[in-house]
Amino acid sequence: MKKGVLMVNLGSPDSTDPKDVKKYLGQFLMDERVIDFPKWARTLLVKGIILNTRPKKSAEAYSKIWWEKGSPLIVLSEMLQEKVADKVDVPVALGMRYGTPSMLDGLKELDEQGVDEVLIIPLYPQFAMATTETILVLAEELRKEHFPHMRFSDIPAFYNKPEYIEVLSNSIDEKIKDLDYEMLVFSYHGVPERHIRKSDVTKSHCKIDGSCCKTASAAHQFCYRHQCYETTRQVAEKLNLKEGTYFTSFQSRLGFDPWLQPYTDRTIERFGKEGIKKMAIVTPAFVSDCLETLEEIAMEGEEIFHEVGGKEFTTIPCLNDRDDWAHVVATWINDWALVEASKAIA
Repeated sequence: MKKGVLMVNLGSPDSTDPKDVKKYLGQFLMDERVIDFPKWARTLLVKGIILNTRPKKSAEAYSKIWWEKGSPLIVLSEMLQEKVADKVDVPVALGMRYGTPSMLDGLKELDEQGVDEVLIIPLYPQFAMATTETILVLAEELRKEHFPHMRFSDIPAFYNKPEYIEVLSNSIDEKIKDLDYEMLVFSYHGVPERHIRKSDVTKSHCKIDGSCCKTASAAHQFCYRHQCYETTRQVAEKLNLKEGTYFTSFQSRLGFDPWLQPYTDRTIERFGKEGIKKMAIVTPAFVSDCLETLEEIAMEGEEIFHEVGGKEFTTIPCLNDRDDWAHVVATWINDWALVEASKAIA
């Protein structure tokens, strides 16, 4: 069997035109693992309300961070793909869960090269219904409909892999080692609390009570909240961060249901009001800089901080196309290819 790789990221609108943004938001928000309401309620909310009010505002936000070459997330993902492809001996394609290039496009590219054994790499360190799970579900749907001759495997959440923690820690250390900061905030993308409970394979462990994420459980394999806090803990340990100089929060909530707390915007505001003058912030739920990091954090977050008396606000870039990050991804691919080759021989 010929091996190949499909790297998958979230996606982006094709342009900052409100029509393109509306199309992208419609695809994204109608995903039953993003807004997990019954279809009639999701349709009413998304098509009846959100898509009639939000595209213009979102388009303005995208226009603030758009690059000459296009969407930062797409451009950075392509740059990473190119670096990884140079380090491996199998074809590497790129697909987006929403928008273009689609996952179908990426799989067609591999199929045209004769690939029938695919390693899917969701570019999300932590598992979540709305990220890793929806990618793998769609991949299987596409396989059954278009590529029944293919066989898929995937890289599971890598939030605690030593090589990932090392690269993430290095990326943070490069920004803060000479920085006289008072607080380092680890800001992760938020999810509704119900998503945590729905992903609980034990159906009883995830109470979100402050202790469940610290108590060993099979639920942690699919618990986004635990994996976020564990990422922070391991990086703090790697960098010897002092207790009280770092904090974990969650950004980008939507609607009125309870989402994971504490919220990043309120955290930034609180620390500023409490007298913190120098803050650094990193966003480890993303491997590529995007609207949520470049606009929501680097622009809106800094504005909040300054409004409440903060002075220095430093945003730490995502891993993007760092050489050491590309090396890690390439190593995962090479290790997988070697294992699969050994199986074939056996």
